[in-house]
Amino acid sequence: MKKFFTLLIILGIIVGALFYLSRETADPNREIKWGVTFSKPFAQKLNLDWKKAYPEILDDLKIKQIRLVAYWPEVEPQKDTFDFNDLDWQINEAAKRNVKIILAVGLRLPRWPECHVPEWSKNQETEAANSERLAYIEAVINRYKNNSAIFAWQVENEPFLKFGDCPAYDSSFLDKEIEKVRVLDKRPIIITDSGELSIWIKAAKRADIFGTTMYRWVWHDWVGSYKYPIPAGFFRAKERIARFFVGQEKPFIVIELQGEPWGKKQIYEMTPDEQIELFSLNEFQKTIDYAKKTGFSEYYLWGVEWWNYLKQNGHEEYWEYVKALQNTD
Repeated sequence: MKKFFTLLIILGIIVGALFYLSRETADPNREIKWGVTFSKPFAQKLNLDWKKAYPEILDDLKIKQIRLVAYWPEVEPQKDTFDFNDLDWQINEAAKRNVKIILAVGLRLPRWPECHVPEWSKNQETEAANSERLAYIEAVINRYKNNSAIFAWQVENEPFLKFGDCPAYDSSFLDKEIEKVRVLDKRPIIITDSGELSIWIKAAKRADIFGTTMYRWVWHDWVGSYKYPIPAGFFRAKERIARFFVGQEKPFIVIELQGEPWGKKQIYEMTPDEQIELFSLNEFQKTIDYAKKTGFSEYYLWGVEWWNYLKQNGHEEYWEYVKALQNTD
């Protein structure tokens, strides 16, 4: 009972500190670096010619930082048979343009269903599947560790968040994955967490660079579409509290800033009008303005495939807005 009340007091102090500190916002006119995340499978689900869309993202939007994803089912479609052709192409195209790359590896990676498992591994026992996952991670790191365009590895995506079609996550195995990457290469490791639903400490203490998500408009089956009632200063306060526990020396970035709708259905299951109704250009602009006030210096926008899709369907305004954003910040 004493431990319970002690925990309540600690939680009360943290919540109180969050709301007290969240009154402060950052200068929105400071220097900010903008990047994007690109997912080849998601581009394909939007019926995009992904090899046409990807260079447009790099050249027309003038992206200088990008997060790419080494999806296990694509990299190792058959056990012990690796196919790096498409990932090689993405990395080489970015490198030719001096674009800095974060490469994400693991089971839990960006885009629904959140966990991406090759068919041949789905029925394996946990120990065997884990061993295969480590072997795939090793193969990816060894493939690209001499590529200077990659400046950081991301190990798993929001590993402490219970979301998606995923097995229960084992933090001790996450530590094994991190250690595997550290042994193979010395570049920084990024660990990510939810901006609104997690406290960051477990992820941040394992990371060389910590990455948070940042969403404004979300969906829940009980209430539908709703906007998080969180002030921008909340993120500044949360960062200060997390740093108190994990140290001040490591960078904190926004690895995933909402730039597309979140609805009951997947985007590729909706019409453009339904998509825009859920996330208008005005709300996108408000999200960017909100993000600027949260105080981070580096943001990776989420939704670049969708803007390209909209551009091809008569709505260039999202694409043009991001292009202008890149040119003014």
